[in-house]
Amino acid sequence: MSLLDQLSGTLVNVGTVLGGTALGLLIGHRLPERTQRTLLQTLSLVTLFIGLDMAGSLNRVQGGAVPGVILALVSLALGAVLGEALSIEERLERLGDTLKRRFRGGGRFTEGFVAASLLFCIGPMTVVGGLQNGLTGDASTYILKSTLDGIAALALAGAYGIGVGFSAVTVLLLQGGISLAAGALASGLLGGADPDLLKTNPYVLLVTGAGGLTIIGISWNLMLAGLGFEDRRVRVGSLLPALLLAPLALWLATRLSS
Repeated sequence: MSLLDQLSGTLVNVGTVLGGTALGLLIGHRLPERTQRTLLQTLSLVTLFIGLDMAGSLNRVQGGAVPGVILALVSLALGAVLGEALSIEERLERLGDTLKRRFRGGGRFTEGFVAASLLFCIGPMTVVGGLQNGLTGDASTYILKSTLDGIAALALAGAYGIGVGFSAVTVLLLQGGISLAAGALASGLLGGADPDLLKTNPYVLLVTGAGGLTIIGISWNLMLAGLGFEDRRVRVGSLLPALLLAPLALWLATRLSS
């Protein structure tokens, strides 16, 4: 399988993010501020639905006697402590500010870059789609994700500006990396390379559920932006270490219960 086959879905996703951003920039400034806020609120509601659907995966996970929701809670709590210690939120903002200065971005560049990067890269389709595309060349999951991301990019770009488009770099690096590393990751860590089986793997389900809770945080931030109360947003970036700690929590719970 060629490199292009493995990256086909990622490249489509990058294209839709850029296309959605371009369209949002083209028509966004022509929309009244009231309409832009309503679009953000609409995106927030759809994002909330996606987050709740993902979080429902926790009901299908059990680490010995420990329910999946408790494992997610522990992972998020520890992840928040680690994320704050590492200043992940501030690092993401500094990266956005650096890009803003380098490419002379205006307005709310950093907010758009951070919000879009987190929204587009946290979720089961990012992982499962990358494994599917990298292992079999099947880009169907990423194509579906690309459609959703393109629509979201349009709405976000209208409110935040060109910073949303630079999230395409994050998508390219993360999803492309997963696709290229798919064979070793699936066979070495997840006990099989069948993407359909991975969808029921407890480790994937737990990461999906924890990711869903962070997506709900993004939804809350988008709603606050739509209402004009962004100073009360959830520091979602600081929760990202939880996605790495969740599999470890499940492994430990399973071993301690056996």
